Amino acid sequence: MNHWLTAPILIPLLGGILQALMGYAPIRLRRTLALATTTLLLVSALVLLAMASDGSHRLYAFGNWQPPFGIVLVLDRLSALMLVLTAVLALFCHLFSIGGADEGNRQFHGLFLFQLMGLNMAFLTGDLFNLFVAFEVLLIASYGLLMHGGGTLRTVPGLHYVVLNLVGSALFLISVGLIYSVTGTLNMADLALKIPHIDGESLNLVKAGGMMLLVVFGLKAAVLPLCFWLPRAYARATAPVAALFAVMTKVGIYAILRVYPLIFGDSAGALANLGMHWLFPLALATLVMGVIGALGAQSLKTLVAWQVIISVGTLLAPIALGSQASLSAALFYLLSTTWTVAGLFLLADLVASQRGSARDTVVTAPPMHNRTLLSVLFLVGAVAAVGLPPLSGFFGKVLILKSVTPGPEMAWLWGVLLVGSFFSLIAYARAGSIVFWRTVSGHIEDTRPLKARTATATGALLALSIVIVALAGPIAQYTDATAAQLKDRDAYLDILQTPVVGEDD
Repeated sequence: MNHWLTAPILIPLLGGILQALMGYAPIRLRRTLALATTTLLLVSALVLLAMASDGSHRLYAFGNWQPPFGIVLVLDRLSALMLVLTAVLALFCHLFSIGGADEGNRQFHGLFLFQLMGLNMAFLTGDLFNLFVAFEVLLIASYGLLMHGGGTLRTVPGLHYVVLNLVGSALFLISVGLIYSVTGTLNMADLALKIPHIDGESLNLVKAGGMMLLVVFGLKAAVLPLCFWLPRAYARATAPVAALFAVMTKVGIYAILRVYPLIFGDSAGALANLGMHWLFPLALATLVMGVIGALGAQSLKTLVAWQVIISVGTLLAPIALGSQASLSAALFYLLSTTWTVAGLFLLADLVASQRGSARDTVVTAPPMHNRTLLSVLFLVGAVAAVGLPPLSGFFGKVLILKSVTPGPEMAWLWGVLLVGSFFSLIAYARAGSIVFWRTVSGHIEDTRPLKARTATATGALLALSIVIVALAGPIAQYTDATAAQLKDRDAYLDILQTPVVGEDD
Protein backbone atom coordinates (compact mmCIF):
# COMPACT_ATOMS: atom_id res chain seq x y z
CA MET A 1 0.00 0.00 0.00
CA ASN A 2 1.07 3.57 -0.59
CA HIS A 3 0.82 5.69 2.55
CA TRP A 4 1.02 8.92 0.53
CA LEU A 5 -2.70 8.50 -0.15
CA THR A 6 -3.48 9.39 3.46
CA ALA A 7 -1.52 12.67 3.37
CA PRO A 8 -4.29 14.89 1.90
CA ILE A 9 -6.58 13.73 4.73
CA LEU A 10 -4.13 13.62 7.63
CA ILE A 11 -2.44 16.97 6.96
CA PRO A 12 -5.60 19.13 7.25
CA LEU A 13 -6.91 16.87 10.05
CA LEU A 14 -3.83 17.39 12.22
CA GLY A 15 -3.66 21.07 11.29
CA GLY A 16 -7.33 21.53 12.20
CA ILE A 17 -6.88 19.79 15.55
CA LEU A 18 -3.92 22.04 16.37
CA GLN A 19 -6.00 25.09 15.44
CA ALA A 20 -8.80 23.94 17.74
CA LEU A 21 -6.38 23.48 20.63
CA MET A 22 -4.72 26.86 20.14
CA GLY A 23 -7.82 29.00 19.68
CA TYR A 24 -6.52 31.58 22.16
CA ALA A 25 -3.00 31.70 20.73
CA PRO A 26 -1.84 34.91 19.00
CA ILE A 27 -3.50 35.27 15.62
CA ARG A 28 -0.15 35.59 13.87
CA LEU A 29 0.84 32.12 15.10
CA ARG A 30 -2.48 30.63 14.02
CA ARG A 31 -2.13 32.21 10.59
CA THR A 32 1.42 30.93 10.15
CA LEU A 33 0.38 27.40 11.08
CA ALA A 34 -2.65 27.52 8.77
CA LEU A 35 -0.65 28.73 5.79
CA ALA A 36 2.06 26.14 6.43
CA THR A 37 -0.58 23.38 6.60
CA THR A 38 -2.14 24.44 3.31
CA THR A 39 1.30 24.62 1.66
CA LEU A 40 2.09 21.07 2.83
CA LEU A 41 -1.28 19.97 1.47
CA LEU A 42 -0.39 21.37 -1.95
CA VAL A 43 2.95 19.57 -1.91
CA SER A 44 1.27 16.25 -1.08
CA ALA A 45 -1.30 16.80 -3.84
CA LEU A 46 1.44 17.43 -6.40
CA VAL A 47 3.23 14.26 -5.29
CA LEU A 48 0.04 12.26 -5.80
CA LEU A 49 -0.50 13.91 -9.19
CA ALA A 50 2.95 12.74 -10.26
CA MET A 51 2.14 9.23 -9.02
CA ALA A 52 -1.21 9.10 -10.81
CA SER A 53 0.30 10.25 -14.09
CA ASP A 54 1.44 6.71 -14.88
CA GLY A 55 -2.21 5.71 -15.37
CA SER A 56 -2.41 3.11 -12.61
CA HIS A 57 -4.87 2.88 -9.72
CA ARG A 58 -3.31 3.00 -6.26
CA LEU A 59 -5.03 1.61 -3.20
CA TYR A 60 -4.81 2.23 0.54
CA ALA A 61 -6.83 -0.15 2.72
CA PHE A 62 -7.18 0.87 6.36
CA GLY A 63 -6.43 -2.05 8.67
CA ASN A 64 -5.20 -4.11 5.71
CA TRP A 65 -8.74 -5.28 4.96
CA GLN A 66 -8.90 -6.65 1.45
CA PRO A 67 -11.50 -4.82 -0.71
CA PRO A 68 -14.46 -4.85 -0.82
CA PHE A 69 -14.27 -4.99 2.99
CA GLY A 70 -13.18 -2.10 5.15
CA ILE A 71 -12.33 1.49 4.27
CA VAL A 72 -10.34 2.03 1.09
CA LEU A 73 -8.79 5.05 -0.57
CA VAL A 74 -8.25 4.93 -4.33
CA LEU A 75 -5.98 7.25 -6.30
CA ASP A 76 -6.33 7.70 -10.04
CA ARG A 77 -5.90 10.57 -12.46
CA LEU A 78 -9.29 12.13 -11.67
CA SER A 79 -8.86 12.12 -7.90
CA ALA A 80 -5.32 13.51 -8.23
CA LEU A 81 -6.56 16.30 -10.49
CA MET A 82 -9.26 17.25 -7.98
CA LEU A 83 -6.76 17.21 -5.11
CA VAL A 84 -4.44 19.63 -6.92
CA LEU A 85 -7.36 21.84 -7.99
CA THR A 86 -8.53 22.10 -4.36
CA ALA A 87 -5.06 22.56 -2.85
CA VAL A 88 -4.14 25.43 -5.18
CA LEU A 89 -7.48 27.10 -4.51
CA ALA A 90 -7.13 26.61 -0.75
CA LEU A 91 -3.64 28.09 -0.64
CA PHE A 92 -4.66 31.38 -2.25
CA CYS A 93 -7.93 31.57 -0.28
CA HIS A 94 -5.96 31.10 2.92
CA LEU A 95 -3.45 33.74 1.87
CA PHE A 96 -6.32 36.15 1.23
CA SER A 97 -7.98 35.36 4.57
CA ILE A 98 -4.94 36.31 6.65
CA GLY A 99 -5.32 39.80 5.26
CA GLY A 100 -8.08 40.32 7.85
CA ALA A 101 -11.01 38.16 6.74
CA ASP A 102 -10.17 35.56 9.41
CA GLU A 103 -10.69 37.99 12.29
CA GLY A 104 -13.68 37.66 14.58
CA ASN A 105 -13.71 33.85 14.76
CA ARG A 106 -10.93 32.01 16.58
CA GLN A 107 -11.84 28.75 14.84
CA PHE A 108 -11.89 30.07 11.28
CA HIS A 109 -8.67 28.32 10.25
CA GLY A 110 -9.67 25.09 11.98
CA LEU A 111 -12.98 24.99 10.12
CA PHE A 112 -11.19 25.86 6.88
CA LEU A 113 -8.81 22.91 7.30
CA PHE A 114 -11.55 20.48 8.33
CA GLN A 115 -13.45 21.39 5.18
CA LEU A 116 -10.36 20.62 3.12
CA MET A 117 -10.13 17.26 4.88
CA GLY A 118 -13.73 16.48 3.91
CA LEU A 119 -13.15 17.53 0.32
CA ASN A 120 -10.06 15.35 0.00
CA MET A 121 -11.86 12.39 1.60
CA ALA A 122 -14.58 12.70 -1.02
CA PHE A 123 -12.04 12.70 -3.85
CA LEU A 124 -10.13 9.66 -2.56
CA THR A 125 -12.76 7.36 -1.09
CA GLY A 126 -13.57 4.10 -2.83
CA ASP A 127 -17.01 3.38 -1.38
CA LEU A 128 -20.37 5.14 -1.17
CA PHE A 129 -20.75 5.16 2.60
CA ASN A 130 -17.44 6.93 3.14
CA LEU A 131 -18.42 9.34 0.39
CA PHE A 132 -21.41 10.14 2.60
CA VAL A 133 -19.09 10.57 5.61
CA ALA A 134 -16.86 12.89 3.59
CA PHE A 135 -19.87 14.96 2.56
CA GLU A 136 -20.91 15.31 6.20
CA VAL A 137 -17.43 16.37 7.32
CA LEU A 138 -17.13 19.08 4.68
CA LEU A 139 -20.73 20.22 5.19
CA ILE A 140 -20.41 20.56 8.98
CA ALA A 141 -17.30 22.69 8.48
CA SER A 142 -19.02 24.69 5.75
CA TYR A 143 -21.93 25.54 8.08
CA GLY A 144 -19.51 27.28 10.43
CA LEU A 145 -17.61 28.98 7.63
CA LEU A 146 -20.82 30.24 6.03
CA MET A 147 -21.82 31.93 9.29
CA HIS A 148 -18.34 33.43 9.77
CA GLY A 149 -18.72 37.15 10.34
CA GLY A 150 -22.22 36.85 11.82
CA GLY A 151 -25.18 39.09 11.06
CA THR A 152 -28.70 38.42 9.79
CA LEU A 153 -27.55 38.82 6.19
CA ARG A 154 -25.70 35.51 6.53
CA THR A 155 -28.07 33.78 8.94
CA VAL A 156 -31.10 33.37 6.65
CA PRO A 157 -29.22 32.15 3.54
CA GLY A 158 -27.13 29.97 5.82
CA LEU A 159 -30.26 28.43 7.31
CA HIS A 160 -31.56 27.58 3.83
CA TYR A 161 -28.19 26.01 3.01
CA VAL A 162 -28.20 23.92 6.19
CA VAL A 163 -31.79 22.69 5.80
CA LEU A 164 -31.39 21.70 2.14
CA ASN A 165 -28.16 19.85 2.83
CA LEU A 166 -29.69 18.03 5.79
CA VAL A 167 -32.47 16.86 3.48
CA GLY A 168 -29.82 15.83 0.96
CA SER A 169 -27.95 13.88 3.65
CA ALA A 170 -31.12 12.02 4.61
CA LEU A 171 -31.74 11.11 0.96
CA PHE A 172 -28.13 9.99 0.63
CA LEU A 173 -28.51 7.59 3.56
CA ILE A 174 -31.79 6.21 2.23
CA SER A 175 -30.32 5.67 -1.22
CA VAL A 176 -27.22 3.83 -0.01
CA GLY A 177 -29.47 1.78 2.28
CA LEU A 178 -31.57 0.70 -0.69
CA ILE A 179 -28.50 -0.22 -2.71
CA TYR A 180 -26.89 -2.09 0.18
CA SER A 181 -30.08 -4.03 0.93
CA VAL A 182 -29.85 -5.61 -2.53
CA THR A 183 -26.11 -5.84 -3.22
CA GLY A 184 -24.67 -6.31 0.29
CA THR A 185 -21.81 -3.92 -0.52
CA LEU A 186 -21.09 -0.22 -0.96
CA ASN A 187 -17.59 -0.55 -2.38
CA MET A 188 -17.75 1.12 -5.79
CA ALA A 189 -15.72 -1.52 -7.61
CA ASP A 190 -17.75 -4.31 -6.06
CA LEU A 191 -20.99 -2.54 -6.96
CA ALA A 192 -19.82 -2.25 -10.56
CA LEU A 193 -19.45 -6.04 -10.61
CA LYS A 194 -22.75 -6.92 -8.94
CA ILE A 195 -25.24 -4.43 -10.39
CA PRO A 196 -25.22 -5.81 -13.98
CA HIS A 197 -26.52 -9.14 -12.60
CA ILE A 198 -29.47 -7.71 -10.65
CA ASP A 199 -32.94 -8.46 -11.96
CA GLY A 200 -36.55 -8.81 -10.83
CA GLU A 201 -37.93 -6.70 -8.00
CA SER A 202 -34.43 -5.96 -6.72
CA LEU A 203 -33.76 -4.04 -9.93
CA ASN A 204 -36.37 -1.42 -9.01
CA LEU A 205 -34.86 -0.95 -5.55
CA VAL A 206 -31.40 -0.31 -6.97
CA LYS A 207 -32.85 1.94 -9.66
CA ALA A 208 -34.65 4.00 -7.00
CA GLY A 209 -31.45 4.22 -4.97
CA GLY A 210 -29.44 5.26 -8.02
CA MET A 211 -31.92 7.97 -8.99
CA MET A 212 -32.01 9.30 -5.41
CA LEU A 213 -28.22 9.44 -5.45
CA LEU A 214 -28.40 11.50 -8.63
CA VAL A 215 -30.79 13.92 -6.89
CA VAL A 216 -28.36 14.22 -3.96
CA PHE A 217 -25.39 14.86 -6.22
CA GLY A 218 -27.52 17.33 -8.21
CA LEU A 219 -28.26 19.21 -4.99
CA LYS A 220 -24.56 19.36 -4.14
CA ALA A 221 -23.78 20.52 -7.68
CA ALA A 222 -26.66 23.07 -7.66
CA VAL A 223 -28.51 21.76 -10.71
CA LEU A 224 -31.86 23.33 -11.58
CA PRO A 225 -34.28 23.29 -9.73
CA LEU A 226 -31.98 22.66 -6.76
CA CYS A 227 -29.82 25.75 -7.31
CA PHE A 228 -31.77 28.67 -5.91
CA TRP A 229 -30.15 28.45 -2.49
CA LEU A 230 -26.70 29.14 -3.91
CA PRO A 231 -26.64 32.81 -5.07
CA ARG A 232 -27.73 34.31 -1.75
CA ALA A 233 -25.60 31.96 0.35
CA TYR A 234 -22.43 32.53 -1.67
CA ALA A 235 -23.00 36.27 -2.09
CA ARG A 236 -23.39 36.74 1.68
CA ALA A 237 -20.36 34.65 2.68
CA THR A 238 -17.00 36.28 3.37
CA ALA A 239 -14.73 36.46 0.33
CA PRO A 240 -12.29 33.60 1.09
CA VAL A 241 -15.17 31.34 2.11
CA ALA A 242 -17.13 32.08 -1.06
CA ALA A 243 -13.97 31.50 -3.10
CA LEU A 244 -13.35 28.14 -1.43
CA PHE A 245 -17.00 27.26 -1.97
CA ALA A 246 -16.35 27.54 -5.71
CA VAL A 247 -15.13 23.93 -5.47
CA MET A 248 -18.14 22.75 -3.42
CA THR A 249 -20.43 22.37 -6.43
CA LYS A 250 -17.59 20.52 -8.17
CA VAL A 251 -17.80 17.84 -5.45
CA GLY A 252 -21.29 16.97 -6.70
CA ILE A 253 -20.01 16.94 -10.28
CA TYR A 254 -17.06 14.76 -9.22
CA ALA A 255 -19.45 12.32 -7.52
CA ILE A 256 -21.48 12.01 -10.72
CA LEU A 257 -18.30 11.48 -12.72
CA ARG A 258 -17.03 8.87 -10.29
CA VAL A 259 -20.20 6.88 -9.60
CA TYR A 260 -22.25 6.81 -12.78
CA PRO A 261 -19.73 5.83 -15.50
CA LEU A 262 -18.36 3.15 -13.15
CA ILE A 263 -21.44 1.71 -11.44
CA PHE A 264 -24.23 2.69 -13.86
CA GLY A 265 -22.22 2.89 -17.07
CA ASP A 266 -22.56 1.05 -20.36
CA SER A 267 -21.89 -2.32 -18.67
CA ALA A 268 -24.62 -1.99 -16.02
CA GLY A 269 -27.18 -4.06 -17.91
CA ALA A 270 -30.73 -2.86 -17.36
CA LEU A 271 -29.41 0.07 -15.31
CA ALA A 272 -26.98 1.31 -17.95
CA ASN A 273 -26.64 5.11 -18.15
CA LEU A 274 -29.14 5.55 -15.33
CA GLY A 275 -30.54 9.08 -15.25
CA MET A 276 -28.21 10.47 -17.91
CA HIS A 277 -31.10 11.22 -20.29
CA TRP A 278 -32.44 13.58 -17.60
CA LEU A 279 -29.09 15.16 -16.85
CA PHE A 280 -28.46 16.72 -20.27
CA PRO A 281 -31.64 18.86 -20.49
CA LEU A 282 -31.33 19.79 -16.80
CA ALA A 283 -27.74 20.92 -17.42
CA LEU A 284 -28.81 23.17 -20.29
CA ALA A 285 -31.70 24.56 -18.21
CA THR A 286 -29.25 25.24 -15.36
CA LEU A 287 -27.00 27.15 -17.73
CA VAL A 288 -29.93 29.25 -18.96
CA MET A 289 -31.06 29.96 -15.40
CA GLY A 290 -27.55 31.05 -14.46
CA VAL A 291 -27.38 33.48 -17.38
CA ILE A 292 -30.75 34.99 -16.49
CA GLY A 293 -29.62 35.43 -12.90
CA ALA A 294 -26.35 37.04 -14.00
CA LEU A 295 -28.19 39.54 -16.18
CA GLY A 296 -30.26 40.65 -13.20
CA ALA A 297 -27.47 40.65 -10.62
CA GLN A 298 -27.32 43.79 -8.50
CA SER A 299 -23.85 43.22 -7.05
CA LEU A 300 -20.56 41.76 -8.21
CA LYS A 301 -20.72 38.91 -5.68
CA THR A 302 -24.20 37.95 -6.84
CA LEU A 303 -23.02 38.06 -10.45
CA VAL A 304 -20.16 35.70 -9.63
CA ALA A 305 -22.50 33.42 -7.65
CA TRP A 306 -24.69 33.05 -10.73
CA GLN A 307 -21.51 32.36 -12.71
CA VAL A 308 -21.05 29.29 -10.49
CA ILE A 309 -24.42 28.02 -11.69
CA ILE A 310 -23.53 28.81 -15.31
CA SER A 311 -20.37 26.76 -14.93
CA VAL A 312 -22.31 23.85 -13.41
CA GLY A 313 -24.59 23.69 -16.46
CA THR A 314 -21.64 24.03 -18.81
CA LEU A 315 -19.82 21.15 -17.09
CA LEU A 316 -22.72 18.74 -16.72
CA ALA A 317 -23.92 18.96 -20.34
CA PRO A 318 -20.82 17.26 -21.84
CA ILE A 319 -20.60 14.89 -18.86
CA ALA A 320 -24.17 13.74 -19.55
CA LEU A 321 -23.20 12.93 -23.15
CA GLY A 322 -20.61 10.53 -21.76
CA SER A 323 -18.10 10.34 -24.62
CA GLN A 324 -14.39 10.30 -23.90
CA ALA A 325 -13.87 13.59 -25.74
CA SER A 326 -16.69 15.34 -23.87
CA LEU A 327 -15.41 14.13 -20.48
CA SER A 328 -11.92 15.41 -21.29
CA ALA A 329 -13.30 18.79 -22.38
CA ALA A 330 -15.36 19.07 -19.19
CA LEU A 331 -12.30 18.39 -17.03
CA PHE A 332 -10.26 21.02 -18.86
CA TYR A 333 -13.04 23.57 -18.35
CA LEU A 334 -13.38 22.49 -14.70
CA LEU A 335 -9.88 23.74 -13.88
CA SER A 336 -10.44 27.09 -15.57
CA THR A 337 -13.87 27.91 -14.20
CA THR A 338 -13.13 26.94 -10.57
CA TRP A 339 -10.06 29.11 -10.21
CA THR A 340 -11.56 31.98 -12.20
CA VAL A 341 -14.78 32.10 -10.18
CA ALA A 342 -12.80 31.96 -6.94
CA GLY A 343 -10.61 34.84 -8.08
CA LEU A 344 -13.68 36.90 -8.99
CA PHE A 345 -15.15 36.36 -5.50
CA LEU A 346 -11.94 37.71 -3.97
CA LEU A 347 -11.89 40.59 -6.44
CA ALA A 348 -15.47 41.56 -5.56
CA ASP A 349 -14.39 41.93 -1.94
CA LEU A 350 -11.44 44.11 -2.93
CA VAL A 351 -13.75 46.30 -5.01
CA ALA A 352 -16.16 46.58 -2.08
CA SER A 353 -13.33 47.72 0.19
CA GLN A 354 -12.46 50.58 -2.22
CA ARG A 355 -15.95 51.98 -2.92
CA GLY A 356 -17.10 53.08 0.51
CA SER A 357 -20.81 52.71 1.14
CA ALA A 358 -21.45 51.64 -2.47
CA ARG A 359 -19.56 48.40 -1.76
CA ASP A 360 -19.79 45.99 -4.72
CA THR A 361 -23.30 46.95 -5.83
CA VAL A 362 -23.73 47.71 -9.51
CA VAL A 363 -24.45 51.44 -9.10
CA THR A 364 -22.56 54.57 -10.01
CA ALA A 365 -20.30 55.99 -7.32
CA PRO A 366 -17.28 58.31 -7.04
CA PRO A 367 -14.06 56.91 -8.54
CA MET A 368 -12.74 54.11 -6.35
CA HIS A 369 -9.23 53.84 -5.07
CA ASN A 370 -6.85 51.56 -7.03
CA ARG A 371 -9.29 51.57 -9.92
CA THR A 372 -6.72 50.74 -12.61
CA LEU A 373 -5.46 47.59 -10.92
CA LEU A 374 -8.91 46.32 -9.97
CA SER A 375 -10.40 47.03 -13.38
CA VAL A 376 -7.61 45.10 -15.12
CA LEU A 377 -8.15 42.14 -12.78
CA PHE A 378 -11.90 42.30 -13.45
CA LEU A 379 -11.26 42.34 -17.19
CA VAL A 380 -9.07 39.23 -16.96
CA GLY A 381 -11.63 37.43 -14.79
CA ALA A 382 -14.59 38.42 -16.96
CA VAL A 383 -12.87 37.36 -20.20
CA ALA A 384 -11.97 33.99 -18.69
CA ALA A 385 -15.44 33.46 -17.20
CA VAL A 386 -17.34 34.36 -20.37
CA GLY A 387 -15.04 32.30 -22.56
CA LEU A 388 -13.46 34.91 -24.80
CA PRO A 389 -10.04 34.43 -26.39
CA PRO A 390 -7.23 34.26 -25.51
CA LEU A 391 -7.82 32.99 -21.95
CA SER A 392 -8.54 29.49 -20.66
CA GLY A 393 -12.33 29.76 -20.60
CA PHE A 394 -12.33 30.11 -24.38
CA PHE A 395 -10.27 26.96 -24.90
CA GLY A 396 -12.43 25.03 -22.44
CA LYS A 397 -15.64 25.96 -24.24
CA VAL A 398 -14.13 25.27 -27.67
CA LEU A 399 -13.15 21.79 -26.50
CA ILE A 400 -16.69 21.21 -25.22
CA LEU A 401 -18.22 22.32 -28.53
CA LYS A 402 -15.82 20.16 -30.54
CA SER A 403 -16.50 17.09 -28.40
CA VAL A 404 -20.16 16.79 -29.43
CA THR A 405 -21.01 14.53 -32.34
CA PRO A 406 -23.52 15.80 -34.95
CA GLY A 407 -27.13 15.36 -33.93
CA PRO A 408 -29.85 16.98 -31.81
CA GLU A 409 -27.56 17.17 -28.75
CA MET A 410 -25.01 19.11 -30.77
CA ALA A 411 -27.61 21.64 -31.89
CA TRP A 412 -28.91 22.16 -28.37
CA LEU A 413 -25.50 22.39 -26.73
CA TRP A 414 -24.01 24.72 -29.33
CA GLY A 415 -27.07 26.96 -29.32
CA VAL A 416 -27.45 27.24 -25.55
CA LEU A 417 -23.73 27.56 -24.82
CA LEU A 418 -23.02 30.20 -27.47
CA VAL A 419 -26.13 32.28 -26.77
CA GLY A 420 -25.52 31.93 -23.02
CA SER A 421 -21.94 33.12 -23.42
CA PHE A 422 -23.12 36.16 -25.37
CA PHE A 423 -25.58 37.20 -22.68
CA SER A 424 -22.98 36.49 -19.99
CA LEU A 425 -20.72 38.92 -21.81
CA ILE A 426 -23.50 41.51 -21.63
CA ALA A 427 -23.89 40.90 -17.88
CA TYR A 428 -20.17 41.38 -17.21
CA ALA A 429 -19.93 44.38 -19.55
CA ARG A 430 -22.86 46.04 -17.78
CA ALA A 431 -21.43 45.43 -14.31
CA GLY A 432 -17.89 46.43 -15.25
CA SER A 433 -18.86 49.64 -17.04
CA ILE A 434 -21.05 50.84 -14.17
CA VAL A 435 -18.71 49.91 -11.33
CA PHE A 436 -15.41 50.98 -12.89
CA TRP A 437 -16.15 53.67 -15.47
CA ARG A 438 -19.51 55.38 -14.87
CA THR A 439 -18.49 57.53 -11.95
CA VAL A 440 -20.00 60.57 -10.30
CA SER A 441 -18.27 63.50 -8.67
CA GLY A 442 -17.39 63.15 -5.03
CA HIS A 443 -14.91 61.54 -2.69
CA ILE A 444 -15.08 58.07 -1.19
CA GLU A 445 -14.63 57.72 2.55
CA ASP A 446 -14.51 54.66 4.76
CA THR A 447 -12.20 52.51 2.64
CA ARG A 448 -9.74 49.81 3.65
CA PRO A 449 -6.17 49.93 2.35
CA LEU A 450 -5.45 47.44 -0.37
CA LYS A 451 -3.07 44.92 1.20
CA ALA A 452 -0.35 43.24 -0.83
CA ARG A 453 -1.27 39.72 0.28
CA THR A 454 -4.94 40.03 -0.65
CA ALA A 455 -4.14 41.61 -4.01
CA THR A 456 -1.52 38.92 -4.66
CA ALA A 457 -3.90 36.07 -3.85
CA THR A 458 -6.59 37.56 -6.09
CA GLY A 459 -4.24 38.28 -8.96
CA ALA A 460 -2.65 34.84 -8.74
CA LEU A 461 -5.97 33.00 -8.98
CA LEU A 462 -7.08 35.09 -11.96
CA ALA A 463 -3.64 34.74 -13.59
CA LEU A 464 -4.08 30.98 -13.56
CA SER A 465 -6.36 31.42 -16.56
CA ILE A 466 -3.24 32.57 -18.42
CA VAL A 467 -1.11 29.77 -16.97
CA ILE A 468 -3.66 27.19 -18.18
CA VAL A 469 -3.34 28.58 -21.71
CA ALA A 470 0.46 28.39 -21.53
CA LEU A 471 0.21 24.77 -20.35
CA ALA A 472 -2.80 23.88 -22.49
CA GLY A 473 -0.98 21.05 -24.28
CA PRO A 474 0.11 19.08 -21.19
CA ILE A 475 -3.18 19.77 -19.42
CA ALA A 476 -5.21 18.56 -22.40
CA GLN A 477 -3.07 15.42 -22.60
CA TYR A 478 -3.70 14.78 -18.91
CA THR A 479 -7.46 15.31 -19.20
CA ASP A 480 -7.57 13.07 -22.29
CA ALA A 481 -5.82 10.32 -20.34
CA THR A 482 -8.13 10.92 -17.36
CA ALA A 483 -11.22 10.56 -19.55
CA ALA A 484 -9.81 7.37 -21.07
CA GLN A 485 -9.17 6.00 -17.59
CA LEU A 486 -12.74 6.84 -16.52
CA LYS A 487 -14.07 4.90 -19.50
CA ASP A 488 -11.84 1.90 -18.69
CA ARG A 489 -14.09 0.26 -16.12
CA ASP A 490 -12.07 -2.96 -15.95
CA ALA A 491 -8.92 -1.13 -14.84
CA TYR A 492 -10.74 0.27 -11.80
CA LEU A 493 -12.12 -3.16 -10.93
CA ASP A 494 -8.57 -4.49 -10.64
CA ILE A 495 -8.31 -2.83 -7.21
CA LEU A 496 -10.38 -5.73 -5.87
CA GLN A 497 -7.42 -7.99 -6.65
CA THR A 498 -4.71 -5.65 -5.35
CA PRO A 499 -2.78 -7.20 -2.44
CA VAL A 500 -2.86 -4.99 0.65
CA VAL A 501 -0.68 -6.96 3.10
CA GLY A 502 3.09 -6.92 2.94
CA GLU A 503 3.33 -4.53 0.01
CA ASP A 504 5.90 -1.75 0.15
CA ASP A 505 4.85 0.21 -2.94
